Amino acid sequence: MSSEQPRPHHRPMQMTSAFFDDVEGGVDPALVTEAADRAAQLLVRGARESDDEAVAERLLHLADTEGIEAVAEVWAGSPADSLAGCLWRLYLLRAWVHAEPMRAAGEFEEGRTRAPVARVVAGVAEPPGPEELKAMVDEVLRGIASGDFADVLFRGAAFARVVAAGRAGRADSVHDDVRRMLAVAEQLEAAGHAELAGRLA
Repeated sequence: MSSEQPRPHHRPMQMTSAFFDDVEGGVDPALVTEAADRAAQLLVRGARESDDEAVAERLLHLADTEGIEAVAEVWAGSPADSLAGCLWRLYLLRAWVHAEPMRAAGEFEEGRTRAPVARVVAGVAEPPGPEELKAMVDEVLRGIASGDFADVLFRGAAFARVVAAGRAGRADSVHDDVRRMLAVAEQLEAAGHAELAGRLA
């Protein structure tokens, strides 16, 4: 048996704007933006160029590990037509499905007949129960590291479009919630076309 004692766990330093508070002169927005862009470039471009088969799994679980929320915070201010902005929207979709799987499944089910083409693109198993939806969004995020990023964006957009259609058809729907989800769908779809054209950075 090893005589080594287990090392204590420390939370990693988080890369939010607060990380830069101690820098003389206060927070440098340009530095925060650069950190967000570099992290996004590494996750999308770096991961896809790696031969490490575990990259996809590690990327998937980044959303659940300490510190990813901090990175996501700096992505939040990124334009929708940037890698960082795309990752923010994809992680928001995954976080929502995992936090409210029953609601997500209900809204997706409601929207299936209203947006049948998008339903096929999203690739959700039938029937689309909570676990099936969670598996779908996880599979989409695996594609960031192992697949075609444009396809990832189109699948995320299709999923958001079906959910938006489902929300619009519910009696208790809130207009702003429908509008926001539809905006995510449109932004991800536009980013997918930009990626195909080599303009997404």
